[in-house]
Amino acid sequence: MNNKAPVEERVWAVIAHLSAIAMGMGVLLPVLGWSESRRKSNYASFQCMQALGYQSLGYTIWILTTLVVVVIVSISSIAYIANIVITENFETELWTLVVGHTTLMLGLIGVYFLLPIVAAVACAFGKDFRYPILGNRLAKYLGYEQAVTGEENTWLIEEHEDRWVSSMGHFSVIIMLWGLLVPVTAWMLQGKRSSFLKFQSVQTVVFQIGTLLLYFLSGVLYIGGFVFFLLSIGGMDAMKLDSSFGMIGLIVFFVSMLCTFIIVLLVPLLHIMGQWAGYRVLKGDDYRYPIVGKLIEKRMTKKNAVEHSD
Repeated sequence: MNNKAPVEERVWAVIAHLSAIAMGMGVLLPVLGWSESRRKSNYASFQCMQALGYQSLGYTIWILTTLVVVVIVSISSIAYIANIVITENFETELWTLVVGHTTLMLGLIGVYFLLPIVAAVACAFGKDFRYPILGNRLAKYLGYEQAVTGEENTWLIEEHEDRWVSSMGHFSVIIMLWGLLVPVTAWMLQGKRSSFLKFQSVQTVVFQIGTLLLYFLSGVLYIGGFVFFLLSIGGMDAMKLDSSFGMIGLIVFFVSMLCTFIIVLLVPLLHIMGQWAGYRVLKGDDYRYPIVGKLIEKRMTKKNAVEHSD
């Protein structure tokens, strides 16, 4: 874009990019901005969808990269500490290691925050900001270049807008609790306009709620099993493992730990399924989650048939 965007269009763009600082909670604002700006401003709509992509798909890539880096550095540090000879320089070397770890973590967080801040500043001056890799690909996918250089009423490709927002809803499953804001907001604000967006958002909401319930269930099982174990042995001060009730408590605790461990392994698989769903939607598929998707589709079809008959 050679001309600067009007001030009204820049506001949503700046807000949408800066919302990344909220680390998860901010995903609401790009969806609101897109819903408010679509068919009014290609610039604001594109920037909001970019910000949404950065905070969902980009966040997924960032958190996975961070986990890999932390694991590698932690293993290296443990090996280093194991080989340190306890000398007068031991505390200095250990302190240097701690400072290095802290600096690394702050650096990784800073990398995530840096781009949105740069994007917000650029949009504040009316620039057509593009995130590395993501920006140009999204512009091509939405037909953004043709829209801004075409006639006055040339808009972004509507189907691709809906697919992008739906896909980011799937990707946001990795953002615990706050990821629900994407599909819920898209469903409430644009569900009546697009049956595709509504269906994808509804099944994503159900899927994410199910994933969240598993999170909480694992915590309840573990804490409940531990509390029952303490009660069965008479508390920490007077352990009575030799009683039959104490053995039952121990068995219950181990079973609760086993169930918690299984759930902890299952949740990442559900996250992967959410990422796969987002990818398939972007590739043009009308993706359905196993069981959940078919049940929701059947219910929505039946509801639409009743409404049309009335």
